[in-house]
Amino acid sequence: MPSDATRSVTLTRTGPGTFLAENARGGTLTLAAGGAGATDFSPVELLLVGIAGCSGIDVDALTSRLAEPLTFTMTASGDKVRDEHGNHMGPITVTVSVDFPEGPDGDRARDRLPDAVEKSRDRLCTVSRTVQLSAPVTYELR
Repeated sequence: MPSDATRSVTLTRTGPGTFLAENARGGTLTLAAGGAGATDFSPVELLLVGIAGCSGIDVDALTSRLAEPLTFTMTASGDKVRDEHGNHMGPITVTVSVDFPEGPDGDRARDRLPDAVEKSRDRLCTVSRTVQLSAPVTYELR
């Protein structure tokens, strides 16, 4: 039986180059190889979504209790590299853009923002921390 710490998703092929991902709670999303004209997210884009989303949740939790943001955008980007190590992402940049209202609550949220981003980057965001620390990935054939 999996522990409370275990996370998993199941991927089922739905057609040529397309898949349905499902989590243990029943949530689903589609993904595709990412060729020209495809609108579904590619696996690399989902990695970027995971990084930006994980940090976005952290930053939001640490700042929005002080003031509701007027705008909140996280962008993750990087170049796909093909070299002697195979296909992988080069350095990934997460750009955080958050605007808070004027006034004392907004000032406190603005003041907390750099610390919130730092905490997410250095300790809280499981996704980016896993990429930074290079967790081993094993494959099993059944």
